[in-house]
Amino acid sequence: MTITNPSREEIGEILEKAKRIAVVGLSNNPERTSYMVTKAMKDAGYEIVPVNPTIDEWEGIPAVKTLKDIKGHVDIVNVFRRSEHLPEIAREFAQIDADVFWAQLGIVNEEAYHFLKEKGYTVVMDRCIKVEHALTKKK
Repeated sequence: MTITNPSREEIGEILEKAKRIAVVGLSNNPERTSYMVTKAMKDAGYEIVPVNPTIDEWEGIPAVKTLKDIKGHVDIVNVFRRSEHLPEIAREFAQIDADVFWAQLGIVNEEAYHFLKEKGYTVVMDRCIKVEHALTKKK
């Protein structure tokens, strides 16, 4: 795969600037990775927008069914869906007011990556936002 992520310094700048994270595939099951990672980001001060058609809310925050249902600007769209779903999510991402497309650790799709990069978006794939946040905050 020919995926090139931003440098750790650039990722740190993204996380420093970001305020609002939409989380696609966020589970309301506390034992799921998406729940644990997102809870850590919420506890770190980020506003979370749960995006999952199968839940009504997460941690008391109303969920939306799709990215297009979000009102207002989104800094990061953090994706917890299997790699084969990324092209569809990337196309929806390109239709909303968002800055960074972030696919969690183990999630990579070259088609989605190239689609978004050709449109000028910042793309991070196969990285855990919680880990990156912890690493960049230690400096």
